[in-house]
Amino acid sequence: MPSGPRQAGRIPSTRDPSARPRAEDASNDGDTVDVTGGNGQPQPDENHPADHTPASPAPDPEHDPDHASERDQGHPDKPGPDDTADRTGHEHRSLAHAGIARTDPPPERPKEPGGGILMGRPFGVPVYVAPSWFLVAALITWVFGGQLDRVLPELGALRYLVSLFFAVAFYASVLVHELAHTIAALRFKLPVRRIQLQFFGGVSEIEKEAETPGREFVLAFVGPLLSLVLAGLFYLALKPVEPGTVPGVLLAGLMISNLIVAIFNLLPGLPLDGGRMLRAVVWKITGRPMAGTVAAAWVGRALAVSVLIGLPLLNQSGALGGDRDVSGMDTVTDALLAAILAAIIWTGAGNSLRMARLREHLPDLRARTLTRRAVPVQSDTPLSEGLRRANAAGARALVVVDADGTPLSLVREAAIVGIPEHRRPWVPVSELAQDLTDGMRVSAELSGEELLDTLRATPATEYLVVENTGEIYGVLSAADVERAFVKAMARPS
Repeated sequence: MPSGPRQAGRIPSTRDPSARPRAEDASNDGDTVDVTGGNGQPQPDENHPADHTPASPAPDPEHDPDHASERDQGHPDKPGPDDTADRTGHEHRSLAHAGIARTDPPPERPKEPGGGILMGRPFGVPVYVAPSWFLVAALITWVFGGQLDRVLPELGALRYLVSLFFAVAFYASVLVHELAHTIAALRFKLPVRRIQLQFFGGVSEIEKEAETPGREFVLAFVGPLLSLVLAGLFYLALKPVEPGTVPGVLLAGLMISNLIVAIFNLLPGLPLDGGRMLRAVVWKITGRPMAGTVAAAWVGRALAVSVLIGLPLLNQSGALGGDRDVSGMDTVTDALLAAILAAIIWTGAGNSLRMARLREHLPDLRARTLTRRAVPVQSDTPLSEGLRRANAAGARALVVVDADGTPLSLVREAAIVGIPEHRRPWVPVSELAQDLTDGMRVSAELSGEELLDTLRATPATEYLVVENTGEIYGVLSAADVERAFVKAMARPS
């Protein structure tokens, strides 16, 4: 779910205190990537490699007014028009005076939600029952119990026990529907995060898109197909059963409910399976997955409006098999049900559109572009001295290294902000550092979804970015990635 420094080359060992990291000359490349509303770092340029003449110390605008405007344009700590809004109530000053950045400490990354009660792991995929399921189960028990009272009045209060069994069996059918999607996704080597049974059905959370429109179509179609198969099986099982009995009523109800699930999911609008099938068709015709998503999302929104208006009218007219003589309470119930369904479809269509836009812009998230320039310091270096070196080099991160220049830990930005300026000469950087783990070392070549997956696997506030050769490239802040992530979602297609 991120301001960046200019490109940094190999960071030298601190055995030479005067050594400073190498950087690109910003005057040679005016193209920048804006990831936080302020000025970002230059784009990588093959004609101007990062490893060239060492950068001279950046002038301090407080002591050199002639260079103040130039520093404001090039220093990544200087907020831009949009950056100010992101840092309301916080003064943004130079590194040596205020720490790495005078911002709120980056929020801790939330743990992955479970999604309810874990029921099992078929095919290795966790299946959760959301709390909302109990609400809809109670509603189905009440409604189906009322129907049983008219068909089998001799059951008495036992009709609610039979109705509860129907609710559980119906959602077992929904689970089969979702397992069809899951098996197809695993067959296409697409990771499935979880299956969740919730209010108004279930969802299979597939973490990646299908690679071709054909696979997308198959992935979407197998769910309604299994629901149709189940409806057929319940119909065949109903044949030898005597009508007007408990088994007969249950089998008939499951047949009809699975038929409704199949037909409803085949409607051609996102987020329904039919919408994904429509997306695959448009994708195949145009060659652009985004075009398919836009078309299916807008059809889904039109479908939401149709459900909101048409479902109550159909119920009142008796076209859906209901009684024409409906009460005021029935009218309110129909309108409420239609509003909930319409809201789910409309929201799902919008979310599908936003996620597609995000995936389209994910390649813009590159570790090289987002990485902050860093300076190496040894563990006993006072914080004030480390900040002075970083500010002189125009860097915004500190890497703790040993005597041989091997990185040991990263100084946490949030910890620096919490140390008053008068105490910084007496606090060694090692007290503010987080030890490096294997997951906190990321390649400078990572980008897009691969970068996000790598960071998600090892939650942290900062990561050490290294070249393929093992040389230090800089430090990647999770906050920078999150801000870039938000900007990618907001950027128009």
